[in-house]
This record gives sequence, C-alpha cells and structure tokens, in this order.
Amino acid sequence: MRIKGVHHIAVAVDDIEKYSKIFKNLFDLDAGDIEINKANNVGLSFVDLNNCEVEFLKPLDNESAIAKFLAKRGPGIHHFCIQVEDIHEALDELKKKNIELIDQTPRQGAGGSLIAFIHPRSAGGILIELKQEKEE
Repeated sequence: MRIKGVHHIAVAVDDIEKYSKIFKNLFDLDAGDIEINKANNVGLSFVDLNNCEVEFLKPLDNESAIAKFLAKRGPGIHHFCIQVEDIHEALDELKKKNIELIDQTPRQGAGGSLIAFIHPRSAGGILIELKQEKEE
C-alpha cells in the first residue's frame, strides 16, 4: 500500500458555519464551501492547513453515523484520513492481514474521491479513513 500522507482530520460538528468562524478567528483561515454528500448523509467543509486539512462534518438527519456520534460524545474529532494511491490495493492488502473493515469496497467520498473505513476494533479504537483522490 502506497501512503501519500495524512489527508485530513475530521471533526463532527452541529454547525459548520460556527466552527468555520472559530477557525477564522483563531488562525485567519477560511473554510471552503459546504458540500452535501448524500452517500454519507453529511454536509462537509474543509479548512486547508497547508500540509493537512480539517474537515467539518455535520449530519443531514438524526439517523446518520455523525448524528449518533454527536448525540453520544458531542462535537469533536471523529476520525483521521490517510490518503492512499490505490484504495483497491490498500483494501486488498488489509483483507489479507485479516483487518476488520467497515467498507469492503470503496464508496463515494467528498469531491468525487473514493473512501473506505478501517473498523476501530482493528486500530486500537481509532476510526481511520482511507481516501483515494478523484483522478483528474
């Protein structure tokens, strides 16, 4: 598996605009436009930190995984994302190691990317997302 680096740290929030203003006030950084990702039932926006991004995730309804996270824990870090060159290769490699995956095959992510999650039981309690950027 060829890892390209950390892509982002995702933060579950109840109000993207509120947290965007906090980052603007703290660091003078602007969040990008809010994207609706119906496949994952979230609204999202990224703040570019130059070598990594912060992703704000807001649930679109009370049934989404992010809504359940917020109800249980409140706003906070949800997962971190590792960018890989080939997500299919990465998943195949993890399956050969008997790593428990949430996604057996990639699904649609932000900006046309492909994503898949490693189950926290196989990662010491940490939710890890794998991401392959959309090919241009």
